[in-house]
Amino acid sequence: MRDTLITGIDTLLTMDPSVGEGPLGVLHDVSVHVDGSEITWIGPASDAPSARETIDGTGCIALPGLVDCHTHAVWAGSRADEFEKRLAGASYTSILEGGGGILSTVRASRAASEEQLAAGCASRLARMRARGVGTVEVKSGYGLEPAAELKLIQAARRAGKLTGVRVFPTFLGAHAIPPDWRSDREGYVEQVIEDQLPIVAQYASFIDVYVDDGAFTVEEGERILRAGMACGLKPRVHAEQIAYTGAAAMAARLGALSADHLERLDDAGVAAMAASGTIAGLLPGAMLYLRDTPPPVAKLREAGVPLAIATDLNPGSSPVDDLWACATLACLTMGLTVEEALRGITCVAADALGQPDLGRLRVGSPGPVVLVRPPPSEAPHPAVLVQHFGCPRIEAVVG
Repeated sequence: MRDTLITGIDTLLTMDPSVGEGPLGVLHDVSVHVDGSEITWIGPASDAPSARETIDGTGCIALPGLVDCHTHAVWAGSRADEFEKRLAGASYTSILEGGGGILSTVRASRAASEEQLAAGCASRLARMRARGVGTVEVKSGYGLEPAAELKLIQAARRAGKLTGVRVFPTFLGAHAIPPDWRSDREGYVEQVIEDQLPIVAQYASFIDVYVDDGAFTVEEGERILRAGMACGLKPRVHAEQIAYTGAAAMAARLGALSADHLERLDDAGVAAMAASGTIAGLLPGAMLYLRDTPPPVAKLREAGVPLAIATDLNPGSSPVDDLWACATLACLTMGLTVEEALRGITCVAADALGQPDLGRLRVGSPGPVVLVRPPPSEAPHPAVLVQHFGCPRIEAVVG
């Protein structure tokens, strides 16, 4: 177990206003002790406990391990050809309806072994961990049949253990209608509820449904989510991305932890999310790759809806594994402030997973602690973390 003292940190972002100044909970000139994977002490260097390892944090910014609260990080196969098709003008929906998109990845993922899927997922998680990400939500949804969905969930869990990343698996059997069920949508909905859900529920934390044009209806989504909730899974929803459906209001009605995408969210959906406490999951990678319109961030902010940011890492519409870059994109393309962006990849993202102890630095909270060195001539100001695309240099990821 690692026993580490990080000394002389210039700027510590605890993300806890009760611990430090402002929304980022800022402390200056402090040291942090990490014992194993737990934060055990925060305070002045003069009072610091001894440790086996010491890291000099002089001139650095420290913050909690990042939380990526929406990914599809376990899959097999490639969709590079579809990138070219979209550049040539093909729409995401037309590619899906032609058997590509999600369905292309389903074919490759069904054919892959659990070991192959775990290795691919572990490679992606390791890159994220090196950038300071400590927690990742990973969805299934590229199996769309009982055995394959279980294989994906188990591969994601295995990948988390291999890399030291805290993984929260989400069951997304309602990701698309498989070709062999196109003539029997009702039959596939029943299969998700009656066959897939019972075997994966004990291994997952959440249930999600892709409600959109070419995917599932609000009514189908609600049935599936309620069935998952009856099995103890917490609901999260893909909502209002390609077309307005009313999915965000439905998610709020069910008390979903988050509704994600939201490019076509309406005023009623904003109000419903604000009333229920449902978090807005913003996915700038997908918005950028699909050349889409931004969500109504100003209305969400005015209504008091918390804003989380995630990569939406997937092989097609968001092949993006850099959460720092997504924070920058959220500012540049969606209008978030620096404070909103930094909270959106830490404490608010943790809340979107129902994990209030994550994404915050305080005694007793789990690690890691991320130590960042600003570029030469830059002061250790929080804005530099977002200003520089992909973040400045990661000095250490501890815990």
